This record gives sequence, structure tokens and C-alpha cells, in this order.
Amino acid sequence: MKGINERAIQLNIYHARQCDPKKCTGKKMARFELARLFEKVNRIPRGSILLDPFAEKALSPEDSRVQDITVLDCSWDTVESVFPQLLKRQLRHRALPYLVAANPVNFGRPFKLNSVEAFAAALHILGNKHQAEEILSKFNWGHTFLEMNKEPLEEYCKAKNSGQIVEIQKEYMQD
Repeated sequence: MKGINERAIQLNIYHARQCDPKKCTGKKMARFELARLFEKVNRIPRGSILLDPFAEKALSPEDSRVQDITVLDCSWDTVESVFPQLLKRQLRHRALPYLVAANPVNFGRPFKLNSVEAFAAALHILGNKHQAEEILSKFNWGHTFLEMNKEPLEEYCKAKNSGQIVEIQKEYMQD
């Protein structure tokens, strides 16, 4: 269900075939038709925002006109070797700000979000709060992500641009 002024953003997953299929949030989202799953880089829509932990620019409400968001579904152990493959595509790379994982694998660890948490964070920051809640509802721990990150997410979605996101993030990283 979308909010009054929300339009659904297409969610894309580049699946690197590295995760445990039973724990893969990306595959589960695809089964529920909440995201499209791609196993070839050239299938990712051009112009999509790629959530990239190494990006120089943070995702912010300034990016709210985006039509597609893409995440890389791979092991955190290999993320540094997989992302360079995606640099060849015409994608807009954006980093997510400081948030804490609520998933069972990385619970309580900052920046170690899984695919559904990354999507939910991005959607929330871009003003698509209902879509964020919808995708998290498929996971029994999903509501915990929004509860644990309520304050920073609310502040991030009020920021005007990437610079303000980074400033807000600094406050949370000092705590």
C-alpha cells in the first residue's frame, strides 16, 4: 500500500549467487514480487541508483525522483571485489548513511544491512515509508529495523541533500 503522495519505486537486485538461499532476503523479495532479481550486470536498468557502501555521495531526499533502486546481494566478505564490476554500468552510486542492522545475521552492527534493510532504508529516506514497511513485513524481524533506526531515518528524510545527510550521520556515529 502506498501513501497519498508515494509512487512505487522499482526495486532491483543484482544477485551474485554467494549467499545462503535459506537466508537470502533478496530471493525472498523476488518470490513475493517485491523486487526484480538479475544475475547479469547488463540487465540492471541504466540510471538506477545503486546502493554502494563505497560511494562518495550519500542517498538523500534530493534523489527522490528516482524510478529504480538496485542493491548488490552478495556476501559482506566479498563486497569489495564485486562492486568494481558494477562501475562499468551507467548507474548512480549512493551510500546509505549510518543505520544499524536488525537482521539475525548482523543484528546491532552498524552499516551491515542486508538487501531488504538497504531497500527499506532507501525507500524511507526518499519518502516511500509505506513501501518500506511493506517489504519489511515479509520478515518477522522487519519491524525491528524501523524501530531501531526510527530517529535517524526520520532525520535523514528531512535532509535536503547528501551533505546534510553526512552531517546528521556524524551525530549518530559519535553516540
